[in-house]
Amino acid sequence: MAKPTYKQAYLVLGVSVLSLNVATLSYAEESKTHKSSETDITLDTLVITSSPQTSPLTVVTDPKQPRQPVPASDGADYLKTIPGFSVVRKGGSNGDPVFRGMFGSRLNILTDGGTILGGCGGRMDAPTSYIAPETYDRITLIKGPQTVIWGPTASAGTILFERDPQYFYNPEAHINGSVLFGTDGRFDKTVDAIGGNQYGYLRFTGNQAKSNDYHDGDGKRIHSKWNKWNGDLAAGITPDEDTLLELTAGRGNGEARYADRGMDGSRFLRESYGARFVKSNINDVLTKVEAQVYYNYINHVMDNFRLRHMNPPKNWMESNPDRRTLGGRISTTWEWSDFKLQTGVDAKRDTHRNKNRQMMLTNKGWTKDAYFTNYGAFGELTWYTNDKNRIITGARADHYKVKAEQTDQERTKTLPSVFFRYEHDLIDSPTTIYAGLGHAERFPDYWELFSSANKKAIFNKLGPEKTTQIDFGAQYDNGRLSAWASGYVGWINDYILFTQQGSANNANNIDARVMGGELGSAYKLTDHWSTDASLAYSWGKNSTQNKALPQMPPLEVRLGLNYQREKWSAGALLRLADSQHRVAVNQGNVTGKDFGKSSGFAIFSLNAGYDINKNLKLTAGVDNLFDKYYVEHLNRAGVNMFGFSANQQLPEPGRTLWTKLSFDF
Repeated sequence: MAKPTYKQAYLVLGVSVLSLNVATLSYAEESKTHKSSETDITLDTLVITSSPQTSPLTVVTDPKQPRQPVPASDGADYLKTIPGFSVVRKGGSNGDPVFRGMFGSRLNILTDGGTILGGCGGRMDAPTSYIAPETYDRITLIKGPQTVIWGPTASAGTILFERDPQYFYNPEAHINGSVLFGTDGRFDKTVDAIGGNQYGYLRFTGNQAKSNDYHDGDGKRIHSKWNKWNGDLAAGITPDEDTLLELTAGRGNGEARYADRGMDGSRFLRESYGARFVKSNINDVLTKVEAQVYYNYINHVMDNFRLRHMNPPKNWMESNPDRRTLGGRISTTWEWSDFKLQTGVDAKRDTHRNKNRQMMLTNKGWTKDAYFTNYGAFGELTWYTNDKNRIITGARADHYKVKAEQTDQERTKTLPSVFFRYEHDLIDSPTTIYAGLGHAERFPDYWELFSSANKKAIFNKLGPEKTTQIDFGAQYDNGRLSAWASGYVGWINDYILFTQQGSANNANNIDARVMGGELGSAYKLTDHWSTDASLAYSWGKNSTQNKALPQMPPLEVRLGLNYQREKWSAGALLRLADSQHRVAVNQGNVTGKDFGKSSGFAIFSLNAGYDINKNLKLTAGVDNLFDKYYVEHLNRAGVNMFGFSANQQLPEPGRTLWTKLSFDF
């Protein structure tokens, strides 16, 4: 008899727990009123270990809540608690997010409605490196090509980091924040202060976070120290409940060591400015008008001498890219009869420059290498055919122009995106089922056009990706039990693939197929005990070359058990990752590639929380309780100067202790 694989064991274990929760449907009390598709599930928990789906294709999570494992203070690590997400590790912070095996601009990442982009050609500073999630009110994920209102349609998903506008009926002031301490010198401070009256408000959000080099499960120190800070100010004018004019300004900086390359990041400077106007309840048909402009600037410095020791000091090098992104958006919302229509236009322009120096010589000055513009128009319609059925559809067109300044090359393209989705609430069960078809055409991004070794040859030849994808799933919530499932099947023409040949990384187009999905459930066993479980799996095939699509995460299962009293709670998390045998060695994307097959692992963690009073909450945790040495499949390799052999991937942190004090006044 053949020996069962780890994948089979994990799959059986995960599905068994999910099935056990779902089997309690017949014993759980049925909810008399079914929540609509726009209603979020709220789970009463002190520490977030897995973020559940909140409505069809949508996950909404609170970044201010404590999380396990404790994340670095950048956007990518916070996304890891959402089933289906992985992170490509480069050091202790600033990893690159991957959803369903899709990477880069296949994910549309927005902060308060604006785009921020990194500067490094190798994505040392991924866009999420400049995002401090805990200073936002909400993180929203929209899966697949199933929305058109947030800029060019992303084939994998849209991620929104959002801060809510405020309105005060009376003069008020509030402040909340947290302090976190952890292993390896981890120390975070976050504050969110707001005050105002019926005419306006002033809000400040800020954070400072740092950590020393972490240690893996074998006790080896990994070159990974980091230090960051951010501060953002918002001033709002609210002459009435239906009118808002808000001005924003922000700045941040930091530094981070990288064990995966020959340089560290000694500067992550961010400057952000924005303005938005919102007018609601204009009349019975035109319910909202929104207008927004934003400006994001990053200045990034990479070098091999400030954050690492070279003995003897030789071949000092520094690279200093910067990037300016200017954008805007105007949208209107119309409601009549059983219809809701959102229409609008948006635009974006970004410029990339770089300057280099060697052996402390004088800078050669800025060299502009890339200039991008994008103009789009969109419309998204929801038709409430009756109380139980909804049809959502949308379309947009985007016009792109890009110029390679150094080679004087230029190209333009107009690309369409469209989707259709049907949602149905079952009559006799608090269940929503849905199915949708989406098509998105994605223009190559900066890293694909300008980071490839054959960039001059492919500038006019690298075609836009064309993704056609079916999304489907179901969601159940009766108050005691919540369960959800989301699946997808997609066909990608002209998928942009990187292949490493020696030291060169070349991009070209292939055709690909993808499929997979996520499952999850949470069940209140008693008034005090609850369980939760999730499962995520992604599969991809390079149809052109008839082999696996690279950089696909393995099957992953999370199992949680929680106990909660009025003032305190305790929880346990078991994370299981299978081995990955479907690989395409030396193929991948601009950040990561497949090194070979990988092994599975199981990581056990514990957490606890205590409500000291209505204003103070204390939480603590032990991540990787048994101090296990393990490596994620999606990961970078370490460099020789830090003791890594060729193609030896970076290990994850070993046992990590942390405690967090949150306050709200």
